[in-house]
Order: sequence, then C-alpha cells, then structure tokens
Amino acid sequence: MSNYLLNAEFRDDLGKGASRRLRREGKVPAILYGAGRDPRTLTVLQKDLLLVLENEGFYSSVISLKVGDQEQPAILKDLHRHPAKPIILHLDLQRVRDDVEIRMNVPLHFLGENVAPGVKAGGTVSRISNELEIVCLPKYLPEFIDIDLSAMELDDMVKLSDVK
Repeated sequence: MSNYLLNAEFRDDLGKGASRRLRREGKVPAILYGAGRDPRTLTVLQKDLLLVLENEGFYSSVISLKVGDQEQPAILKDLHRHPAKPIILHLDLQRVRDDVEIRMNVPLHFLGENVAPGVKAGGTVSRISNELEIVCLPKYLPEFIDIDLSAMELDDMVKLSDVK
C-alpha cells in the first residue's frame, strides 16, 4: 500500500449552493462510496489536494483517507477540474477492501527510448497508449509499469502481451 494521506471531513449540506460555498472557503466537495456501504459526502482542503495531485503515483495508488480519527483505504475514481483555473471542482473516491479486486488505470513509463538502436538509426517512438487497465488486489497495485525500449530496432513493437 502507498503512503499517501488525505484528510477529509464529513459534510451534511448538499446541493449546488452548498458546493459553491465550500469552494469559496477553499474546500473541495467529495464523495466516498463502495465496499457495500452507503455513500458519504466529504470535504477536502483544496491546498492539500493540489499538493498530493502533483505526484503521478497518487492517481493510481491506494490512499489513506483520514476522516476524523479513522483511516480507511480508498482509490481516486474521478476528478473534476475547472476548465480555466487551477482548482479542483469535485472528487470521487472509492472504498477499498483487501480481499476484493479493483480495476485501475496504471501509467506506463517508457525507459531507454533515447538509447534504442532503432532511434539512433533515425526512427522515432510512437506511443499508442500511456496507461494500462489492470485488475488486482489492492496490495499488488503498482504505481506505474516500466517498459524497457533500450533494445528496440526499427519497426519493432511492444505488444500488450509483452508487458510483464
């Protein structure tokens, strides 16, 4: 599991007006659902959220959501950003259980691109996908998947079946 921690508070006021008031106060409305339990509405501080979102691993990791004095594992399912301003409008989090598989998109990191013989011979690397959907137990969820391109020749391909 990861060491990302996100502090949140319960909220009872719902609706568009309440969400706008929260955003003016520097808070982000959020919802926590899943694991066979009722959904809960939350608020997260905008500055804390922007700080953890700078790290790519936050998007594909199990995070510790701390509400009051209780912590529970969750994953980020959806994130709504403002189209012009650097603020987060809404956050969707899903509860995670250790014994239930989860489905996540994990980023791909391409290594050795500039030292590949095919690139040195004048070729270029064309990426069709930058992430991969995987299904696994939360304890086996990787932050990213490395793909080594250092031995690639001209017209070589890396297929999904080649990814370990």
